Amino acid sequence: MSSLFHSLWQRLLQDLGLKPADTRLFSLDESLLHSVQELASQEQRPEQEITADLLAYALTQHLSTETNLGRWQSLSAREQQVAALACLNYTNQQIASRLVIAPYTVKSHMRSILRKFGLHSKTELRNALADWDFSAWSDPSP
Repeated sequence: MSSLFHSLWQRLLQDLGLKPADTRLFSLDESLLHSVQELASQEQRPEQEITADLLAYALTQHLSTETNLGRWQSLSAREQQVAALACLNYTNQQIASRLVIAPYTVKSHMRSILRKFGLHSKTELRNALADWDFSAWSDPSP
């Protein structure tokens, strides 16, 4: 099985236009291997195809997380507050009241946040950061 994962890794690197730094072989632990085999059986697809899809998905998720983290770090502290509260489904009026700022200021911050994330709506922002935990931001103290 390790040669299978080595070839998948090589293919993934090639698809990304990268050269492998070394020729290490990759292998899966027994439970992960069993899960891949079970999924391949359920979907009636080759294990190699399932593994390639899972690896590509994981890489995409990782890159997306890294990109979103970089975008988050580009926000000012106030923009982070507004974004976090928006992701907690606060309305602009509720955010304004909570942060003791004008609703127009919230709208201005929101436009800036969406621009920095390359998004068009609060819903898109919520979806992009759906896996993030903003529970600490719901504490009433600003």
